[in-house]
Amino acid sequence: MPDPLKDLQNLKDLFPDMETYVPDEKEIKETNEAIPVSEEAKAKMRLYVLRDKKQRGGKQVTLVEGFEGSEEAMQELHATLKSLCSAGGSLKDGEMMIQGNHVQKVINFLIKSGYKQVKQKGG
Repeated sequence: MPDPLKDLQNLKDLFPDMETYVPDEKEIKETNEAIPVSEEAKAKMRLYVLRDKKQRGGKQVTLVEGFEGSEEAMQELHATLKSLCSAGGSLKDGEMMIQGNHVQKVINFLIKSGYKQVKQKGG
């Protein structure tokens, strides 16, 4: 049986004039730069958290509406909320959707994160 690691080490011999890839500092900064939402913007933003199950086959979801930051910041917050709730979800039309009923957990997290105007919509 041939050794797969030995074959991988021999791969360098196929491309002898290839240099090892070293990313530019500029390239590293661009990929690592997350555009954070400022504390002032968080304080002014009105976020509404609601539970919904209409047109979802009876399944409950938690929706967060009213986020006014960049798309990257929204994706970052959505990923954090999904991780907090241990649930899946999606972004659609500026709305963050998290599977399951996690309204109170999401509201508490948003308030602790600096969003001052967080309200529950509906019952």
